[in-house]
Amino acid sequence: MGVSVDVHQVYKYPFEQVVASFLRKYPNPMEKNVVSVKIVEERKDEMTGIIYRRRIAICQNVIPEILRKMSILKVPSIQLEEESWLNLQERNMDIRSHCLTWTQYASMKEESVFRESMENPNWTEFIQRGRISITGAGFLNCVLESFASTFLRQGAQKGIRIMETLLKEQCGAPLAK
Repeated sequence: MGVSVDVHQVYKYPFEQVVASFLRKYPNPMEKNVVSVKIVEERKDEMTGIIYRRRIAICQNVIPEILRKMSILKVPSIQLEEESWLNLQERNMDIRSHCLTWTQYASMKEESVFRESMENPNWTEFIQRGRISITGAGFLNCVLESFASTFLRQGAQKGIRIMETLLKEQCGAPLAK
């Protein structure tokens, strides 16, 4: 079956500032579940100017204790891989993320883009689509997907609040229309 989460947000800040804040977003005291983020690969295509980054995030296991009775869910941390392609010339950044933990039981994928807003070139549009599917957990598939759906929705909203806070700290008040 699977669950999906869609996010659309316009940040009233220029693209370069939004991307810089995103890349410094974690770890952060406002989000204690993300323990560390490490760049494992970074390169720039000299022809196109596109900067490719691959990062690994280590997150606390947020599965409720009652569900961690199953040995497969009893892990101290979860690893996520994020790949991004930053095109400063076209003012967009594409991001793809997926979970490296529990790949035989679950599929978690997110696709995101930051781009210059069509409404105002000094604003930045963020669009994200995430999907989680659980298989191999028998009757718990639906329970775990329900938990994942709630967690993803809350996480997306929390991520937006963290970005807004970081942008205000870094840049001051949002730009007016």
